[in-house]
Amino acid sequence: MLITFSCNELDLNPLSEGSSQSWYSNETEIEMSVNDLFRSVFWAQDGDDWTDDWTYRESLTPINNGTINGEWGVLNDLWTLSYKNISRSSTILLNLDKVEGVIPQETVDKFRGNALFVRAAQYANLVAKFGDVIYFTGILDLEESFTLSRTDKEVVMQAVYDDFDMAASLLPESYGNSENKFATKGAAYAMKARAALYNGDFAIARDAAKACMDLGVYELYPDYGELFWSENKNTVESIFSMPRSTALNSFFGDCKNYITRNNGGWAAKDPSWELLSAYLCTDGLPIDESPLYDPSDPFSNRDPRLAETIVPFNTPHLGFIYQPHPDSLEVLNLNTGAYQKNNDTRSNAAFASFNGLVWKKGINSDWTDDFRAENEIIIMRYADVLLMYAEAKIELDDIDQSVLDAINMVRARAYKADYTDAGSYPAVVTTDQAELRKEVRLERRVELAFEGRRYMDIIRWRLAEKVLNKDVYGMLDLADLRTKIIDEGLWFFPQVTDIDEDGIANFDPMYQSGLIRRLAQREFDPERQYLWPIPSKEVLINDNLSQNPNY
Repeated sequence: MLITFSCNELDLNPLSEGSSQSWYSNETEIEMSVNDLFRSVFWAQDGDDWTDDWTYRESLTPINNGTINGEWGVLNDLWTLSYKNISRSSTILLNLDKVEGVIPQETVDKFRGNALFVRAAQYANLVAKFGDVIYFTGILDLEESFTLSRTDKEVVMQAVYDDFDMAASLLPESYGNSENKFATKGAAYAMKARAALYNGDFAIARDAAKACMDLGVYELYPDYGELFWSENKNTVESIFSMPRSTALNSFFGDCKNYITRNNGGWAAKDPSWELLSAYLCTDGLPIDESPLYDPSDPFSNRDPRLAETIVPFNTPHLGFIYQPHPDSLEVLNLNTGAYQKNNDTRSNAAFASFNGLVWKKGINSDWTDDFRAENEIIIMRYADVLLMYAEAKIELDDIDQSVLDAINMVRARAYKADYTDAGSYPAVVTTDQAELRKEVRLERRVELAFEGRRYMDIIRWRLAEKVLNKDVYGMLDLADLRTKIIDEGLWFFPQVTDIDEDGIANFDPMYQSGLIRRLAQREFDPERQYLWPIPSKEVLINDNLSQNPNY
């Protein structure tokens, strides 16, 4: 616990902010401290690269190559930063009595509600990753920190729910458009629903999601693709998010890995073929059942969210026509109207996308200006709440029209249709629990792709041992690609991909036939990896701190 709780690491009392004994004496000081709780460093999202939605050439992460241990930097950062934020939240809560009766009660309530919200959210994330964790709500000294042990996660989660409830009772429904990084009543309900869903407390998740819905504050943004653009911040769908601004030195700086090579990027971090295959056809059927699916033209007749998430072949993207076909040696530059060398095909650039796919969701021309993006970090949005509500009721076998409506609202938006007009999109109509479970899980995957939600979904659904033990596949090397695929007229996919009962694509037959290339071999150990290990340095210096099994 030395690293977590020492003054050097926690930085509880920065010299620029005075000490905890003299600080928190007026509204300005407390407001500064509350603002600090919402720095983006404290709100890191789960990695999409930990999942089966992702391809990064031949690279894997400690999670999907089975090497995760207590020394992994991401894990240690999560532990340390979470407890830092918890400590700061609790310190604020324990000092609010200094301004009680001095500043307006409404302001005190806002401070208290936000601190409770932050503490609950941080503990919920720790429990989701580590299970039983150290729980405290006071201010620890160094000696005390060495004696703490783990608290049963159910005890921690009850405290989390209580904090969220109290936060919801204190927080306003909105702050206007200027403070979208602060928590609101709806954010407290929604984050409580997520925490409960992750913990398998479906009744709590249902009720919390319904409370958020009943506020009447949020609605689905009408255009799914535009929702994620950098210019669309704090929309009617956004419930809790972190703003970005290059002027304030807050931006996404890894743009080149996602931008196509014709635009000066690297196109190295890409969507997986598994994700491409997950989207239904416009008749509502999976690709291995629908007569509308053509493996040579995999983007046609598909759920519209596919074309908003992954760039379709031979379509405009960032000022060029995107075409990874090996014979497309030149490409149209839409800015100049002239053809030029096509660096998005591996015929010209060996390190162009290894599977032909590139991300589109949230990526627009702003990304190419200086390779810095200002898209807000969406932590919670209304579509997620609707799907959480539906999933919780399905798991409770509490199936009614509201379940179908919640799923169909999300799906219909993709088609720009009215969800009540079932003939204008492939509406969900079944009331069978098992079938609805498949529908809502699929809907979460395609609706929330590239938003950091897939990892915890495959963990809590116990699908990680299936999907993260499947290999990563991509296109053959150029010579074989020409002789086995192009010359045989089999571009893009040489076969229809089988989809199993969990909506998971199986590319093994193509690989065994020599028609695709294995890029990497994923590995996930179900005996240990459903929980993360406690940081090794914490266990070594605290005899009371136990390690998770098999680490």
